[in-house]
Formats: sequence, C-alpha cells, structure tokens
Amino acid sequence: MSDIISDTSPPSGERRFSLVLIALVKGVLYQDRDPGQWQDLLDHQARLRDHLAPLGLSLILDEAEGHAYLIQRADDDEHPLPRLVRRQPLSYPVSLLLALLRKKLAEQDAGSDEPRLILSREQLQEMLALFLADTSNEARLLDRLDGHINKVVELGFLRRLKGEQPRFEVRRLLKSFVDAQWLAEFEQRLAEYREHAEEKG
Repeated sequence: MSDIISDTSPPSGERRFSLVLIALVKGVLYQDRDPGQWQDLLDHQARLRDHLAPLGLSLILDEAEGHAYLIQRADDDEHPLPRLVRRQPLSYPVSLLLALLRKKLAEQDAGSDEPRLILSREQLQEMLALFLADTSNEARLLDRLDGHINKVVELGFLRRLKGEQPRFEVRRLLKSFVDAQWLAEFEQRLAEYREHAEEKG
C-alpha cells in the first residue's frame, strides 16, 4: 500500500495569499478569469499592500472594472530600488492603436450600456491604416498592421476571442494606463499625423 496521501482539502488562507501574490507579480489579475482568486485578493488586500511596500511596489485595484496589477512606486531616495516592474517602450503604431482603442472605450461608455467592446480584425486594421504611411504593397501593409495588433494583445489590452473570424475584446484595463491627460496630448499628435498623412497622399 502506498504511503502517499492525496490532500484534496481546499488551500489554506496562507496558500491562497501566496497564490494571489504570485499571480500579481506575474501580471494582471482579472475578476472574470478567476472569481475565487479575485475574492482572495479582496480578502488579503491590506496584507498584500504591506508585503509589497518594502519592494517598492503598489497594488492598483479597480473593483468597478474588475482588474488589479502592480506598479513601481517613484523613489525619492538617492539610492532607488531595482525595478521589478519592467517598462516597455512602445512604438508609434502601438501607441497610436492604444489611443484609438481608448477613444473607442470612451465613446462606448458615453453612448452604450454594453460593458464589452469587441472589434474585428478588419476594424482594427482600418483604424490604424488611416494614420500609417500608405504602401503599394497591400499584403505587406496588412502584415505590419497585424504585427502591431499582436503586440497590443501581448501587452494585455486586447484579448482574442474564439470563432471563425478574428475578433478581439478591448480589455478595460486600458483605461487605467491611458488616462485623460495622456489621451489629450496624443490627440494633438494624432491631428498632426493625420494632416501629414493627407499631405503625403
């Protein structure tokens, strides 16, 4: 007879705390993906903040939108802590797509009760193509556009949906990263880029 005993009991409070902490360090935690872990996050949020503070990290928790993530706090000391949250430089097309998606979210929030914003691959391509330099090679342009879309998927702001036709859900997490000031500044640059594109056309 084997001496190995299978433990099927639910995880302890200490283990649930550890699992939530690991999930946050790995990336964004979504309420709709794991409601149980989301509840553990709410139950342990004070302890999580205390645990993360010495590492120079802050917990950003948006209960209304159902997501949470970590940010690196600004250091006031002469000897800042090493960064645990990596910054990712964004190319102009990716920044452009993020701004356009943020505007779409704002428009939907103002004129619709639908909580999810879902766009087709063609809609995303058309949004970007209006601002990018034209090319006589349509296939090459579409490949470039798909590359930018895939990057936004990797960043976690778009989620591919299952189905025959490529469709994407815009994650509302984007609202936390692209605020009104960032959008206003980018709006001015968008007008300049649009004017430049029209002159070239």
